[in-house]
Amino acid sequence: MFIDFTSIHVQAGNGGNGCVSFRREKYVPKGGPDGGDGGNGGDIIIRASHNLHTLQDIIHRKHFRAQRGENGGGKNSHGRNADPVIIDVPCGTIIINEETGKLIGDLTEDGQQVVAAKGGKGGRGNDAFKSPTNRTPRKAEPGQPGETATLSLELKVLADAGLVGFPNAGKSTFLASVSAARPKIADYPFTTLTPNLGIAKLSGYRSFVIADIPGLIEGAHAGKGLGVQFLKHVERTKVLLFMIESGSEDAEKDYASLKKELKMFNPQLMKRPRLVALTKSDLSEKVIRKQKMKDGTPVLVISSVVRKGIDDLLNVIWQMIKE
Repeated sequence: MFIDFTSIHVQAGNGGNGCVSFRREKYVPKGGPDGGDGGNGGDIIIRASHNLHTLQDIIHRKHFRAQRGENGGGKNSHGRNADPVIIDVPCGTIIINEETGKLIGDLTEDGQQVVAAKGGKGGRGNDAFKSPTNRTPRKAEPGQPGETATLSLELKVLADAGLVGFPNAGKSTFLASVSAARPKIADYPFTTLTPNLGIAKLSGYRSFVIADIPGLIEGAHAGKGLGVQFLKHVERTKVLLFMIESGSEDAEKDYASLKKELKMFNPQLMKRPRLVALTKSDLSEKVIRKQKMKDGTPVLVISSVVRKGIDDLLNVIWQMIKE
């Protein structure tokens, strides 16, 4: 199951208390203070992992709590620091504090991590308070409380190229033909309900990641159809591939409609490199023949079933990603 959003509550560990103690040994008169400091509480750390592709592993666990630090002891014994709690999430996860709205982290690389809640600092023991004027301090500090927060985790898939098109435009068939991905393919709309990722491999050990986004309809930016739930995944892609059926009555109109939805959702998407693929050319009696759209976007005619124009399209995408 593909899960791209969840909310969790995290609580870092409290710090351990400092100790009030005095040295008491035989033949050692007037032993001084030797109370040790308390240990620090455990942090809550969120870490990106390339081995995960969904937030499903943590969707059923809403609370994460770290242990508190140990109290200090006599003979200047420092309390043990508590171990951190590490939460692994997929690369591309955004962490936001729900209470303040502050962005805590945007984890895009494997191993990248952020401290979501800081553990409390351990309190000082009475040995830390001794001075020439106060040789027998009888006070110690309590441990500080650990931070707590309610966090929103939102996953935006990372891909080099994103497929954009209306339902049944041939996006899933294209992904299946150029990669080992096996998305659901059928002759009815909205067969793709979750983003699918595939790796397209070219000659010369070249490869790039393609994201198949569920089909868009007019008003998707406002939440119609599958709406913004999956439009957000396009934001991570480097190149946009608009897929339009070659038998369309008005390809320019379809292209303009798709661009409008992306622009209404995020105007910055219009600055991304893009190209148009006219799909299902093997099924169309009248195939559109054009090299560019009115706005100058390159056009390629393909058929994923018979692999017509597929290699040329992949090479063009690779070049655009490289540039």
